[in-house]
Parts: sequence; structure tokens; C-alpha cells
Amino acid sequence: MQQVKNLLYICFVLSQISFSQVREVKELDVNWKFQKGNLENAYQVNFDDSKWETVTVPHDWAIKGPFDKKVDIQTTAIVQNGEKVATEKTGRTGALPHVGSAWYRNKFVLSEYEKNKKIILLFEGAMSEPKVYLNGKKVGEWAYGYSYFYFDISELIKDGENTLAVKLNNEEFASRWYPGAGLYRKVSVIVKNKESINQWGTFITTPFISKDLAKINIKTKASGNNTNLLTTIYDAAGNEVNSNNSEIKFGNEFDQNIKVENPKLWSPESPYLYTAVSKLFVGNDLKDEITTRFGIREIKYEAKKGFSLNGEVRKFKGVCLHHDLGPLGTAINKAALRRQLTILKDMGCDAIRSSHNMPSLEQLELCDEMGFLFLAESFDEWAKPKVKNGYNRFFDEYAEKDIVNLVQATRNHPSIIMWSAGNEVPDQWGDEGVKRAKWIQDIFHREDPTRPVTVGMDQVKAVMESGFGALLDIPGLNYRVHLYEEAFKKFPQGFILGSETASTVSSRGIYKFPVEKASMKQYDDFQSSSYDLEYCSWSNLPDDDFVLQDDKPWVIGEFVWTGFDYLGEPTPYDEMWPSRSSYFGINDLGGLPKDRFYLYRSRWNTKEETLHILPHWNWKGREGEITPVFVYTSYDSAELFVNGKSMGIQKKNSSTPQNRYRLMWMDVKYEPGTVKVVALDKEGKPIATKEIHTAGKPYKIVLNPDRKIIKADGKDLSYVEVSVVDKNGISCPTATNQLKFKVSGKGEYKAACNGDATSLELFHLPTMKLFSGKLVVLVQSLKEAGDIKLTITGKGLKTAHVVINSIE
Repeated sequence: MQQVKNLLYICFVLSQISFSQVREVKELDVNWKFQKGNLENAYQVNFDDSKWETVTVPHDWAIKGPFDKKVDIQTTAIVQNGEKVATEKTGRTGALPHVGSAWYRNKFVLSEYEKNKKIILLFEGAMSEPKVYLNGKKVGEWAYGYSYFYFDISELIKDGENTLAVKLNNEEFASRWYPGAGLYRKVSVIVKNKESINQWGTFITTPFISKDLAKINIKTKASGNNTNLLTTIYDAAGNEVNSNNSEIKFGNEFDQNIKVENPKLWSPESPYLYTAVSKLFVGNDLKDEITTRFGIREIKYEAKKGFSLNGEVRKFKGVCLHHDLGPLGTAINKAALRRQLTILKDMGCDAIRSSHNMPSLEQLELCDEMGFLFLAESFDEWAKPKVKNGYNRFFDEYAEKDIVNLVQATRNHPSIIMWSAGNEVPDQWGDEGVKRAKWIQDIFHREDPTRPVTVGMDQVKAVMESGFGALLDIPGLNYRVHLYEEAFKKFPQGFILGSETASTVSSRGIYKFPVEKASMKQYDDFQSSSYDLEYCSWSNLPDDDFVLQDDKPWVIGEFVWTGFDYLGEPTPYDEMWPSRSSYFGINDLGGLPKDRFYLYRSRWNTKEETLHILPHWNWKGREGEITPVFVYTSYDSAELFVNGKSMGIQKKNSSTPQNRYRLMWMDVKYEPGTVKVVALDKEGKPIATKEIHTAGKPYKIVLNPDRKIIKADGKDLSYVEVSVVDKNGISCPTATNQLKFKVSGKGEYKAACNGDATSLELFHLPTMKLFSGKLVVLVQSLKEAGDIKLTITGKGLKTAHVVINSIE
């Protein structure tokens, strides 16, 4: 393992698995019967479920609400936030009805079923504690709601109709955020021959890379005697690159080495993917075939230099993401994930941390395709609890099994460049925690010797003294910017990762006066100011992390808390009602960018220029009062004008972290009209301009879909941004009109979200108020192609329509 700590290489990737006619993969997505409640005998074949709700999977049973303070009310002190006195907390897990038991039932027939086949039942996530039954008999159970797991059901399957029943149970006080509820990720049945490649049995690495040649090592575990394995590599255009046929197994594993000449390397800027097709034969008979996408890339972590990808030193420009998708809840949806990543890509983000749980396979596939480095996390708890009924209950029995499944299911993804064994675990204290950390890290190393392991550590003083931080491959610090220098001196690795940074809070389009830095600031409307100067008691402002990233070569990057708002954890209002979702996001719960988006974009997006003004300029009643203007820009200086009068030139400087990264005019007095900023080049000449205007009364609705063409698969989504403008077409930033939505044609209304953390309006109902002048509406396709028409109305507003085309 010393080799892993000192110099870590990685190059490879798996993503998708597709199958030939020798195996059948049946996704169980439709015709599920669902009923909440702790029901007896619901696992039996002849149980009457005719009156149960019919749902599709992935499914989150709790997202339709209603929001209720009683769901997650608790009296506790949040230790990791530094609290010492217990107080009443509300909305901590989203105030949605996720607690309790529920059953899912599905009847299916396998078209390729034959006796003597091997049949696997695969769950990619079930929240939580699933107990699985097939044809009236118990198949098995699992504990962790974020884990992928599977069962061999070969002996229980039968010809004709099979009855699958799954019982799930969510305990109260089992999570620190909204965990979701139900079969929220895919369920599949895999039918293959006895002689076949094992589930997650392929491991692709690249032990050697040069400009002219890459060596691809493919280890493949397979069952059956007298087998041989033919593996062929194809480039992204489908052209054959090279192949290898092997008849020798070491135990049950083939070990093949295949060269790729003039390899094209994977990176966020050029996410090139190869494909390996593995065919298992007995004699001349094809018994199994799988397709594995992978990338060729090399990573290193070195003292003083830090992190490098394909020989180039770089720093992670990353964000943390919880697993919920806002108004969709936790039910996985690839279109929603793609939209998130598209927004982050525009910001210049190049890395994702799955917080604080195992990522969906769809998210990893998209990160491979779109080019994101990935920090794959496992647990929020080890043996010591943060919450009464958290993962601590299962740690001793399940931790190793969960890590094995995480690594084996995902280790071929080129995007993954690091594993995280935990987040702010209370086990950071004491000798027992050090031993536990080593035990867990050793499991990761055993399953994947090519990637390093980190833990998000918040008890920095403790881990410096105990050795906990020193034994990890990558020392990850959550906040504690004042301790970076000391940690760097004491830790032996020679670098520090900002595994969780900032925790700045804001509400989109909401601005508070006076404008000043503040910790845990609260207001009567339960919102936080979008001047981006408010943070939490344990955290800091973005600029403090920017200084470390820019000035300390041994700081290898950051993962900001968080890329998007999420359900639950409404700090600094976790003692207030109604507050049911976070304020941490760079983007709001509906995916609309806050001002902070442009602060990060001005640093991270090095290909496109950024010029953004805040606040809005509708301040009736503040005439003549100080209303500071901030500009987030990639330019170093700019001149500000209010109604044509110059407010002076500001230039970025190092007097404070804020002055270094923002342009701020602190003495501007409000008067209605036009605010104009003129960015200046290095010679002081105008190079770009931006204006905002005072708006009149809301006049008409404006619709802007992110995609006008979607797939007719019953799953694809178009996110339609909804805003209102005045008679002159100027956006109305303070509008709160109640709107109604109607979808006709070959689609359906799915949900809406306005990004207001205090709103108790339900996402799935076709009406919602604007928040700060905007909201988003989600339109979902049917399984039939054709036009989808969205109509939005509001009292006193000119109606708006948009047509989205759904295609085969």
C-alpha cells in the first residue's frame, strides 16, 4: 500500500454494460404495485394488490408530500456543527413523509428463460433496509439504502409468471438530510448461462501510458470450465483497435494485456471513451458477452506538486452534490442529472463529490461522457452515530460488503479519481477510530489498488494528534481554513484537499441591508442574502478558499458545499418553520443559478468571459439609500454607471479576499433606472458591457425550455424556465405571481420548483408562485412521439405557450 500512498496511477474506466443475445437484461420499471404500511403476507404470490397504486420505478414515495413539521421534528444538538445545547430542529430531513414501511410488488415473465440458466436480481438502490421475496420465498435482505446489491435467484425463478415483492422501511432519525423513500434507482433481472462473466467481474486498468502506446490490463472473473475469453477493444467511432484471446485462468480470473497504439487520453476537456467487448466461449459456443466502456488516463498525487492528470498538474474545481433531484425527489432521472452537469460545466466546474453516499450509476456514466472528475463517497457514519438510527447500526455487519459492492460496481469509470471512506465521522476521535480508518482504507486498496482514499475530516486538531489524518492517502479537510498551514506541516502526504468548502448561504434574488459579512445571520422572512457574505458558524466565504487555491501549491483543489440546493438541512433556519431545504447551493433547488454561480464562473470558466451585476434594481422605498453594487467578473477592473453617472472604477486588489475576487461599489445610492457596468482591459479600454434596469409591473409570462426536443421514452424531461416581464420586456425580479400549468399532447406535467426554501407548495401540483420572479416547470414525455404543449397562465398576465417535440 506504500506504493498507493506515494505515487498513485490510474487509467481506465467502465461505464455501461450492454448485452448480446446470449444474455437478457430486463429492467423492471413499469407495472409496479405500491402500498405504504407494514402489511402482513404482502410477499405471498396470491396476495391481492389490485387496489394498490400503480407506479413506475425508479420511484420516491415521499416526494409528493405534504410538507409537515411533525415528520422530522427533533430535539438535538448537531455536534458536527459545533452545537453543545440541544434545541428543537425542524425540516432537517425535508419535512416530507419518508418515515415508515412500504411494499412494492411486480409480476414479470422472462422471455429467454430456460432451466439451468443463472439469473441475477440487481438493485441499484433501495431506501431502505430492503427485504426481498420471489414467488413467496425470501431471497435475502440488505441494510444500506445507498448500496448496490444483487441476489442469485436461479433456484427460485420459474417458467411463466414470477412474483417479486420488496418491503422497505425508513426509521425516523436515520438521516441528516432528505434520504428519499422507495425503489429510487433501477431494478433489473439478468438472465445468462451458467458459464458466464461474473457480476461486476471486469476490472480494466492502464498500467502503462505513453504518447505512442498504452497497455490495457483487463482482469475478468468468470464461471465455468473449459472456457476461453476473447476481448476486443474499439475506439469511439466503433473501429477495432486490438484484441486478445485467452484460454488460461488464474483461479476463476482471466488476465489479459492489450496494447492501444497512439492512445487518446480521457480528461474533462476531452472525455474520450473506448469500448471493450468481452466474449466468453466454451469451444466455439458463445456463452456470454458484455460491453464495457473505459477511458485511458493517468493520475498522480505527489508531495509539493499535488494532483496531476495525464502529466499535467491541476486543481479540482469541484462541488458536492446530495442525491436528490429537487422536485423529483431521489428517483433517479438521467435527463435531470444531465441538466445538472450541463449547468456545472458552464460554470467551469470539473469535479463532483457524491455527498455523503454512493453515486448512481447513471451519474457516473454521464461524468464519463461529459468530462467530470469524481470523488466517490461511501458513508456519513461508521460505528459511532451522528443520528440515532443511522448507518452505525449496520457498520459492523455491512461496511465491508458495501465497500466491495461500491468499488466492484464502479471501478471501471474513468471519472472516478478517488474514493472517500467517510464524511466527518465521529470516529475521528481516539485510537479506535484510527484503527477503523486503516481497516476501511485497506479494503478499498484490496479491491482497487489504483486509486487513493480520503475522508472528509472536520476534527482537524484531533486527526493531527491521533494519526488518523496521517494514515490516509489523501488528507481531506472540511472547512477549517485557519488550520490548513498547520495540517500541511504535520501531515506527511505533502498536500491538502479541500474535501468540503465554503458553506456560504444565500437565497436566489434576495438581498439584505446593510451589506456586511455575517455568520448564521437570520431574518424574519427566513431567507439569506444573495450578496454572498453570509456563512455558517463552522465555515467561511468562497473567497477564503480561493486564496488558498491560488497561493498554496500544496492545496490540490476544493469541493464546494454545494452545487445545488437540496431537500433538508435548512441551516441557518433549522430551528425555524417553515424551512425545509438548504441555502448552501450555488444553484437553487430548481437548478436556477444564484449570484454565487457567477462568482465561481468568473474563476473557473477560463474559456468564456463572465460579467454579472447584483443586486436587481427594483427597490421601491429605498430611494436615496445606500444599495451596494457587486460585479462578479473574469475581468480585473470595471467602471460602474447609474443612470449614466459614473460611480468610479474598481480594480481587483489584495486588500481583502473579497476585493481580490469581486468588484464592489459600497456607496451607491438607489435611484430607479439603469445600472451599467463597463469592463476594462489591461490598458483601461472598454471591452464588455452589461446592464440591468428597473422593471415595471408584471405584464406577460416568458418561457425558456432547456431542450425543445426530447425522447419519447416516458422518462425524458424538458426543464422550462418561467419568468415574467413588464411591457418593455424587462424581467421583473421581485414578482411572486401565482401561476397555473397545463400540458397537452404527447407529454405530461411532472413537477415545478421555484427555489424558495420556505415554500410548502407541492411540486407535483400544477400551480406555484414565482420566487424572485422565476420558477421552473418540468415536462415529461410519453412513450409516443409528437408535440407537447405547455401553457402557463396567471391572473393579470398575458398567457404563454411553448411546444416541445418528443421524438422516437
